Amino acid sequence: MAGRGKPRKLNSLDAECTKVSSPDLTEGKRSEKQTKQKPKKAEEKFPPDSARGESQHSRAQRTCATRTKSTEQLPLEKLEKKEIPKTTRTKRCSDRTKSQGLEEEVKPEGTRKTNPRVRKAKPSEMTEIQLKDPTEDSVHTVKAKACGTKPRLREQLDAKMQNEQYFEKISKAEQQTPKNTREASEQTTKTEICAGKAKSPPAKACGAKPKVEVQSAVQDTKVAPGKSEDLKRKDMTEEKASTDYILKETLKKLKIKMIDKANAAEVINAIIQNIINHLKQNTLSFNDVQEPLKTGSYYENLKICNPDEFDVMLPILVDRVKLEPFGTDGAFYSVELKRGQKNLERFLENGILSATKMLNEFREEVKKCVKNFTEWRVDKKKKGCPAVTLTTYVQSVPISLDVVLCLMVKSSWPPFTTEGLKIECWLGHKIKQDYKREPYYLVPKYEGKGFQRVWQVSFSHIEKAILKNHGSKKTCCEQSGENCCRKSCLKLLKHLLHLLKERDSSFDKFCSYHVKTTLLHACCLRTDDNKWRVSDLSDCFQVLLQDFEGYLENGQLCNFFIPSQNLFSGIRVCKGLSDAIREERRKGFPIFREQLKNGN
Repeated sequence: MAGRGKPRKLNSLDAECTKVSSPDLTEGKRSEKQTKQKPKKAEEKFPPDSARGESQHSRAQRTCATRTKSTEQLPLEKLEKKEIPKTTRTKRCSDRTKSQGLEEEVKPEGTRKTNPRVRKAKPSEMTEIQLKDPTEDSVHTVKAKACGTKPRLREQLDAKMQNEQYFEKISKAEQQTPKNTREASEQTTKTEICAGKAKSPPAKACGAKPKVEVQSAVQDTKVAPGKSEDLKRKDMTEEKASTDYILKETLKKLKIKMIDKANAAEVINAIIQNIINHLKQNTLSFNDVQEPLKTGSYYENLKICNPDEFDVMLPILVDRVKLEPFGTDGAFYSVELKRGQKNLERFLENGILSATKMLNEFREEVKKCVKNFTEWRVDKKKKGCPAVTLTTYVQSVPISLDVVLCLMVKSSWPPFTTEGLKIECWLGHKIKQDYKREPYYLVPKYEGKGFQRVWQVSFSHIEKAILKNHGSKKTCCEQSGENCCRKSCLKLLKHLLHLLKERDSSFDKFCSYHVKTTLLHACCLRTDDNKWRVSDLSDCFQVLLQDFEGYLENGQLCNFFIPSQNLFSGIRVCKGLSDAIREERRKGFPIFREQLKNGN
C-alpha cells in the first residue's frame, strides 16, 4: 500500500457498483487476484482512514464483490440507502476477521448475511451484540465491538433475556438427563456451535458460561442431599463424642479410691470376724456357722461413688431338706428338715423350720456382740428386710453393713431352676454344670399378703462368680487380654437409677438387683466380647438401656435363675421409670451433665 497516490473520492455508490460490474473485473480475475494476494497476519492493525493507502474506491469494489456472490444482484434501490459509512465499517471488520484466520459463515444462495463478523476489540470497547445459535434457535450474547456503534437498549435486554432462558434450558435438561447422555449432549452442542460459527470467540469473551461452570451448578444440586447427609452424619458423630465424654467422666466420678476401699474393708472384716467368733463360742444354735459369704456390689467390683454399703451372708449348714413351694413363681419355699439337726430343732413348728424364730434369735446374738464395739450400732428392724443392719463411721463417712442369716443346702437345685441360667452360648456348657454343682442358699423373707416369713432361694454366689469371669474368652478384662465395658454399663445404669430415685420417690421399689438381672440377660443375648468393647461404651450403654426400657414397658423381668419369677411383680410405676430413662437417653443424659457441672 505504500507508494500509492492519494485515492480519489467517488461521487456516488452507483458509480462504484457500475465499475464493479464492468466486464474488466470478471469473476475469474477476481479469484486469481485474491489467490495471489497473501492473507494478512492476525497481529496487523488497521491504520486510521487518513493514513491508509488503499482508496475508498477499492474498498467499495470489495464490498460489492462480496455482496454479488449470490446468483441475483441486489437492486440498486437498496444500495441507494445512506448507509455507506456503516457498510464500509462492516467490510473493514470482515477483512479484519479474515486476517485473523476466521472463516466467514457460509450462507445459502439467495440469502443475505444478518450477522457480520466484527474485528477484535479492546475490553474497554466491548459491547454486546447477538449471535444466533443454530442448535437451540436461541441467542448467545457475545462481547465484541459493534464497529463503533452501540446496540439499542431494547436489543440488549432481549439478548440478555434470551441468553438467560437458553442456559436455564440447558440446566434443566442436564438435571433430567443421565450423566453419560448429558456429557454427550454437551459435546454435540459445543461441536454444532463451533461448526455454525467457525472459531468463534472463546467462552470467556462470550456471555455464555463455560461448560465446567454449568456442570458445577448441576453437581451442586445433586450433592446437596449428600451434603445434608454428611452434616447429619457429622452431627451424629459429634453427639456421640459428647455422650462418650459425659459417660466416661461420670465413670471417673463413680470410681472408688483405693485408700477409701482399703480403710472400709479393714473395718468391715474386723467386725464380721468378731460376730462369727461370738456365734461359735457363745451360742448353741449358730455354732455351726460357716465362712462368711461376701456378696453384693462391693465384692463384685460394682460399687459406685463410695464404699458405704456391704453385704455379708453367714450360712448355717443343713444336710438334707425338703422344700415345698410357697406360691407359684418358684422363688419362695417352706423348709422341712429330713434329718434331725439338734441345733435347729428349737426353731421347728409342725416340722417346718420357722424363719421368723430363727431370725429373731440371730438378731439378739448380733446385738450382744456389737455391744462390745462402741463405734458400731444396730439399726431398727426394717419391715420385710431379712438383714441385721449395722452402721459406723470411717473417716467421717457413714458405712452400713447388712449381716444376713441363711441356710446353705448341699443338694441339687430346685426344679424351678431348670430353665434358668442360660449361659451355654455365653460361658459354655461346662461352666454351667460346674455352677449347678455348687450349693444354693435360703434366705428368710416376707412373702404373701400376710407377709409370712418364708425362705427365698438365693444364687448371689453364682452371680458373683459370673460377673468375675464374665467374658466369652478367658482373658477378658485380664492383663493379657482386652477389656470390655459390661461392668461399666452396669455401674452407669445403677447410678442413673439412683439419681432418678432421688428425683422421684415413687421409684423407690426399684433396686440394683433389677439392674444386675438386666445385664445378665443382655450378656446372654450378646455373647461375643467384641460387642462389649470399651471403645463402644456409649453404644453398649444405649442398648442396655433399651433392654431395661423394654422390660419396664412390658412390666416383666424374669429372674435369671428362676424364669417363672417376675421381679417387677407388684410394681405399678414401671411405665413412669421407662419414660424417664428414655428421656434421659434421647437428651444425652442431662442428669449426668448436671451432676458433673455441680461437681458432685
